[in-house]
Amino acid sequence: MYEANTVSASISLNATVAHRVEVSPGLIILNVIPDKWEIGEFSPGQFAVLGLPGSASRYALCDGEDSAPSPNRLIKRAYSIASSSVDREYLEFYISLVSSGALTPRLFALSRGDRLWVDTVMHGLFTLDEVPDDKHVVLISTGTGLAPYMSMLRTQLVCGGKRHFAVLHGARHSWDLGYRSELMTLDGMCPNFSYIPTVSRLEDEAGLWKGRIGYVQDLWMSQPLKSAWGFHPGPEDTDIFVCGNPSMVESIVPALEAEGFVEHKKNRRGQIHVERYW
Repeated sequence: MYEANTVSASISLNATVAHRVEVSPGLIILNVIPDKWEIGEFSPGQFAVLGLPGSASRYALCDGEDSAPSPNRLIKRAYSIASSSVDREYLEFYISLVSSGALTPRLFALSRGDRLWVDTVMHGLFTLDEVPDDKHVVLISTGTGLAPYMSMLRTQLVCGGKRHFAVLHGARHSWDLGYRSELMTLDGMCPNFSYIPTVSRLEDEAGLWKGRIGYVQDLWMSQPLKSAWGFHPGPEDTDIFVCGNPSMVESIVPALEAEGFVEHKKNRRGQIHVERYW
C-alpha cells in the first residue's frame, strides 16, 4: 500500500514519526517526536510547518504529479497542532489527504520511524489567549478543522468547571468524525462539555448513524446547545471559533453576525474567531 520512503541525504530532517493512525481512508493522525531538540512553548490553536523533500515517496493511491518537484528542496505546509501545549513530548497532527497535492501524499506515505522536517517555531493567532476567562467557548468545525480544538480542549478544558465548552463537528460520514471516541468520553464525563457531531451523507451510512444529519452550519441554526447548556449562546456570554471548509465559514459567519456576534480583528475585540487556511 505504501512505497518505500526515500529522501535526499542533503536535506536535514529533524523529527521522527512515533505513531500513525489511519482514521479512515484519506484521514490520518501523526504523532511526531523531535530529534535532539525540545518542543517550545506554544498556545493551543497554533500551527506548525511540516516539510518533506521532493525526493520523498508519495502515497501509492494518490494522483500522479504533472511535474516532479526538486528532489533537494523541502515542500512545506502549515498544519494545526492537535496535541496539548502542556505535555510537549510530541506534536500531533490531524491530516486530510489531498490526492493532487504536493505534501500530503508524501506525509501519507510515512510510517512509524520515518523522518520529516518540522519548524521549531509555532505560529498563529487562532487561540483562546484573547478570550476572557468568564466567556463560554463554542468550537465549530468541519473535517480536520477540528485539530486546533483538540489542543485547546486537552490543555484548557477544566472538567466540571464553570466555563462551558462545546464542539460542533461536521463530516461527510460518521467514520470521518476524527477523535469521536475521545470527545464522546469527555461529553459523558464533563457536565460543562458538549459534543454534537453531524454527518451530511446519510445515504452512505447503511443505517449505522443515529445522530444528527446535515451541515454543521445548519446544526448551529437549530440551537442544539439550548438543551445541553440550558440557554442559547449569545455574544454577551460566549466566544465562537470557526475552522474548516470555506463554504461553511462563509455561511456561518453572517448567521452569527445576525445574532449580534462580531468577528474578532487585530484592532477590534469580537466574539467570532475564524481560521481561514484553505
